[in-house]
Amino acid sequence: MQWDKIGAAAIGICMIALAPAAAQGSQRAVTVSLGHGSERSEPMMRTGSWASQPVGHRDFCRNFPAECQARGSLQPARLTQGLWDQLTSVNDEVNRQVQPVTDKEYYGTEEVWTLPDSYGDCEDYVLLKRKRLVDLGWSTADTLVAVVFDEVGAGHAVLVVRTDRGDFVLDNKVDAIRLWSDTGYRYVKRQDVSNPMRWVAIDDTRWQMNGPTAGIR
Repeated sequence: MQWDKIGAAAIGICMIALAPAAAQGSQRAVTVSLGHGSERSEPMMRTGSWASQPVGHRDFCRNFPAECQARGSLQPARLTQGLWDQLTSVNDEVNRQVQPVTDKEYYGTEEVWTLPDSYGDCEDYVLLKRKRLVDLGWSTADTLVAVVFDEVGAGHAVLVVRTDRGDFVLDNKVDAIRLWSDTGYRYVKRQDVSNPMRWVAIDDTRWQMNGPTAGIR
């Protein structure tokens, strides 16, 4: 299976309704150590060649062009306790505001990427979190939509936040904000740092030798 084909048609991303994050309160992260990074984790993800832009994201950029324009510095954010508190606040608020529903159930069609009011799937959670963080002053280079295979091999979308302490993931499945390499997901591609409308493959070397993403770029 070629992920670019999945990305182009946006098939398999958020095909099932997800459990509300509020039900997973035991995994909630409220603080971050601002000392040395984790010795067992890979803090920053590496990217490779250009990748196809998901059709849903392409349509989203047509409908919300301001959300697809680059703003701010290209350097990773310098993570402070104040910025970490912003991340946890936005993550918690959106996870509670939006109720999970598939696009097929809500719109009668697949892969509608939008800014949700009350209902949405994983991409919608991500886009709303990204907008709120950018409105708070975060750079678009540090708030990147990414598509992954989740813990059961299903397509999923998360928000990757670049910082000088590592790339952290905001997820609608859990409230905990984790390093990308601590999520158990298999990362496929994400938005480019300099151009939100371009996408790059993620060089996730942890999964090169096995699993459904083996050999995919």
